[in-house]
This record gives sequence, C-alpha cells and structure tokens, in this order.
Amino acid sequence: MIFCDTSYAAKLYVPEADSAVVREHLEGYTGEVCLSELARAELLAVFHRRLREGRWSLAEFSAAARQFQQDDLSGFWTWLPLDSVITQATAQLYLTLPPGVFLRTGDGLHLVTARHHGFTEIYTCDRHQTLAAPALGLRARNQPV
Repeated sequence: MIFCDTSYAAKLYVPEADSAVVREHLEGYTGEVCLSELARAELLAVFHRRLREGRWSLAEFSAAARQFQQDDLSGFWTWLPLDSVITQATAQLYLTLPPGVFLRTGDGLHLVTARHHGFTEIYTCDRHQTLAAPALGLRARNQPV
C-alpha cells in the first residue's frame, strides 16, 4: 500500500517530466494506491488549469477527466477520508510546526492524512511538500524504488 499526493497522481494523466516513470510505477503497482479525498478536487483543478491556460484543448481536458473517472470507478484509487479529524489535526499542526517549515494548507492535509493512516512515506512531486514531510515524521519520495 502506498500513499500519493495530487502532484504524483496527476502525472498519470498529464504529460510532464517524469510522467512516464510515475505511470509505469502506478500502473505496475499491485497493492493499494491511496489518496486523500482532497485529490479528487485537486486533480480536476489541475486538468482545468491546463485547459484555462490553453495548454490543453477541450478534447484533451475531457479525455483526462474521463480517464480519471474510469480509474476511480474501477477501484484503481483507494480514497482516504478528508474529515474533521484530519482538518483539526492539520490546524493543530501549525501550532507546533517549526517556523522555518513552509507548509501550504493542501500539502498539510495530504501529509496529515498519510500520517493519520499509518504511512511513513508519501509519493509526491511537490518541492514544498517534500521539504515539509520530515517535520511530520514522513519520508517524501518522488521516484519508485
């Protein structure tokens, strides 16, 4: 079982640097691929941003959204709840987070979700999340073993 954030999962649908490596990793992985419920909205936001910025046509946007929905319906993703326990723990985190750690709210929600569900590492392609992960006792990885 592995935990991925949105930046890692997005590479399954968006052609970017390292997308091929991530796609091979995720499609070849035989265990559960877990995501926070937050990633549902974030992934569609990633797709929409590409459409809005003119990097994708409406057809490309629709194809990515359709593939994501098919993957979701087929059970490819295991969704971990984004509930009041997670949001409260994330809010509390900021009371003890060292002042030098830059942690955006969404990244905090992903990291706290992973930690809450017993993960010791998270797959991410986000630089800020990678740097913040150790403050929560997590190892950030951007490449498969």
